[in-house]
Amino acid sequence: SLPETYVEGFHDITQVKLMPYRPLGRTGLHVSALSFGASSLGSVFRSTEQGESLEVVKTALKSGINYLDTAPWYGHGKSESVLGKAEVRLESVQSSSLRIKYILTLTIKTHEILQICIHDMEFAPSIDIILNETLPALQKVKEAGKAKFIGITGYPLENFKTVLEKSQVQIDVILTYCRASMNDNSLRDWLPYFQSQGVGVVNASPISMGLLSSRGPPAWHPASSVIKTACAEAAAYCSERGVDISRLALKFTLDQTDIPTTLVSTASLENLQKNIESVHTPLSDKEKQVLEEVMEKFLNPLQNANWEGVEVAEYRRSLEQQCENLVN
Repeated sequence: SLPETYVEGFHDITQVKLMPYRPLGRTGLHVSALSFGASSLGSVFRSTEQGESLEVVKTALKSGINYLDTAPWYGHGKSESVLGKAEVRLESVQSSSLRIKYILTLTIKTHEILQICIHDMEFAPSIDIILNETLPALQKVKEAGKAKFIGITGYPLENFKTVLEKSQVQIDVILTYCRASMNDNSLRDWLPYFQSQGVGVVNASPISMGLLSSRGPPAWHPASSVIKTACAEAAAYCSERGVDISRLALKFTLDQTDIPTTLVSTASLENLQKNIESVHTPLSDKEKQVLEEVMEKFLNPLQNANWEGVEVAEYRRSLEQQCENLVN
């Protein structure tokens, strides 16, 4: 059956019928298994062309993707600007900051947000700020009718449990990234807990922010050299056998059907169409064999290695340096 978000005359009904829709926790929303992360529209991975970016957004929606994610962090507003120019109604948007005033200002300007989230809460000086200031601010946004659901996002998985168990504000959705991927599938161990809490899980970046791609990660990627080397060797192994590692990575994640939705980010129309096709196109026998081989040879030995704390430490060092420069 067609999702509630289907609009006759706008959607490509053939594509929509091929898209799985899954419940997002207790929200009552049924979201597309493949969702669209708009970080690429902010040129955080490479320079982008606005015309193609607009086509990417419209094609994503017409193909049945009904969950989009953006944030001020993505290109310092560029991602949000592109989405605004696409002139489409956003069904669900992550768009927030740890600063209360900014949350309120942002939400007043945005009238059709179903979900608003705290972005990367591990960067707060203390979880107490999240619990005592930021979440209550989001609750005011919800009570004012500006947003229907509240979410929290971040990279460390343990943080979610801490906030869920201590929060006085109901949290409907959590968003994490690079944790249901070939190189780190540790989200699997946490899914039963999140499900027991009635929380919808949004997964992002099945290619681990470029690690599992033929192009490789951007220079700023926080993974260790060990992780980067293993992923680069896996990508080369796939390439030598005529297999696209990014397709393997996407299917590896999408085939975990207890994950409601997985965000992919691209500003390339060609790559978007490949991602959409991968949703309903099974891996070939050759692709399955190569997937098994790269997991055994390169990625399973990583034992879900991660880069928790690396970005936060660098962020704190940067702040300290800025303070020293001001003093001097």
